[in-house]
Amino acid sequence: MLENIYQDIISPEVNLTGSIVKLVLSMVLGATIGIERRRKGQIAGMRTFALISMGATLAMLISIYIPQEYMGLKNGDPGRIAAQVVSGVGFLGAGAIIQMKGSVRGLTTAAGIWMAACLGLSVGAGMYLVSIVATLLIIFILVNIERIELRHNFLWESKIIRVKVHGILDDIQAVRDILKDNDIHISDEFMKYDYDNELTIVNFMVRSKGGVNVPSMFNTIKEKSNAVSITITNEINM
Repeated sequence: MLENIYQDIISPEVNLTGSIVKLVLSMVLGATIGIERRRKGQIAGMRTFALISMGATLAMLISIYIPQEYMGLKNGDPGRIAAQVVSGVGFLGAGAIIQMKGSVRGLTTAAGIWMAACLGLSVGAGMYLVSIVATLLIIFILVNIERIELRHNFLWESKIIRVKVHGILDDIQAVRDILKDNDIHISDEFMKYDYDNELTIVNFMVRSKGGVNVPSMFNTIKEKSNAVSITITNEINM
């Protein structure tokens, strides 16, 4: 009895027992990744990842089943339906990406969604051990790689520093030097002249690592440039 069940599970042919085991396994693996994403406050959680993984597994089972059952009637490609999952899941990944002026969030979750779909396909193809190992590697990347980045200060944050200065200025090198002294890299800058109020407004698109003393830096900018206001945000306001 158990031997028959085991043979059904590892069989390359689509059967009821094997299909149920594959769907359950893909659900568990997808939900495991979803737990980590939900812990980080992402919208896509256990249910989303479990459904994506199961759906990909079902697509793979259908891809195998159709040629298996109807090869005598018409030719079929076992990879045709499965291939559409890889491209089609991109729409879900795009929905997980939140784009704001100056920053993009959700890329890791979108990549996780794509990987969950690939996990489902691999389970559907009967690659059980590979699927489990891939899930463990995904969890390792999502959890431990972030810790390594934080520990060694590899993370860069993208922000907009907006400075309003009295007068119509031709050059704001003093502000650039202060940012550079605080290990802040300027990616781009946008200037606006307010002739009615005699103001120069500069938006610096910057990248920096953690540990910057923002209040102290702002005080230095105010002293050196006679700034009216200094703000840090994610959006450019021209």
